[in-house]
Amino acid sequence: MKHLRKNKKKLGKSVSHRRAMLSNMASSLLKYKTITTTLAKSKFLITLVDRLITLAKEENLHHRRQVYKFIKEDEVVRNLFSNIAPYLKDRPGGYLQIIKSHYRMGDRASMVIVKLLA
Repeated sequence: MKHLRKNKKKLGKSVSHRRAMLSNMASSLLKYKTITTTLAKSKFLITLVDRLITLAKEENLHHRRQVYKFIKEDEVVRNLFSNIAPYLKDRPGGYLQIIKSHYRMGDRASMVIVKLLA
């Protein structure tokens, strides 16, 4: 039965490839504060990074371990908990901004710039 299953898009990738890709994209976004990607990937990324920042707003061991489960770089997690989350403490959500930029030359995929509002 399909109870409580959301119809999640798969982006044409296997589960392990999709998780690794989103983990790398999230750590790059938190490290460099802006990345360029396709519109479909950015929609996945926004939900994930919003959840991670919300976890980091409350500093405790359980939340830190939940973030470490997804982001593997120590420097990025430290930066998230010490710099980014305190800056966004008063903001109730919507930590990222999507700006449509151009179409990719090879397949005309719509490219966007994802910015962190910190």
